[in-house]
Amino acid sequence: MAVSAEGGCTCRRVRFRLTVAPLIVHGCHCTWCQRETGSAFAINVLIERACLEVLSGEPETVPTPSASGKGQDILRCPACKVALWSHYADAGPSIAFVRAGTLDDPAQFPPDIHIFTESKHPWLQLPAGSPSVPEFYNPRQVWSPETLARYKAAQQRRA
Repeated sequence: MAVSAEGGCTCRRVRFRLTVAPLIVHGCHCTWCQRETGSAFAINVLIERACLEVLSGEPETVPTPSASGKGQDILRCPACKVALWSHYADAGPSIAFVRAGTLDDPAQFPPDIHIFTESKHPWLQLPAGSPSVPEFYNPRQVWSPETLARYKAAQQRRA
């Protein structure tokens, strides 16, 4: 389960490392992710915040609205403003949704599942056999028992 993947912002002021394999990787096609990224979808690498080491710099937290109405905190480089990761209200600060594009080798984290495909652009074709759901999913039906245990442990550390 050990992994070492580094990433950072465009100006390289903020650098970070993932120290374990992701819980899961989402290709999110919601209109909010489309707007925030200026692209067709976002790829978010979910990982325990305790397993995301900041190597240099200090990201700033920018409270941002979300479709749920509960908001999210986007952590950005204070200089170049690149979004590095988010904390969503439901998952809380113990789970980071790392923007895969900020990783030095983002190709090593392809989506495990595509979510909110009901708002996917019609011209975008997902790979054959790629798991996808129209909205979100029940993690108990998608995640492995190991992933569920890691998530639960992270949430307990939060309390």
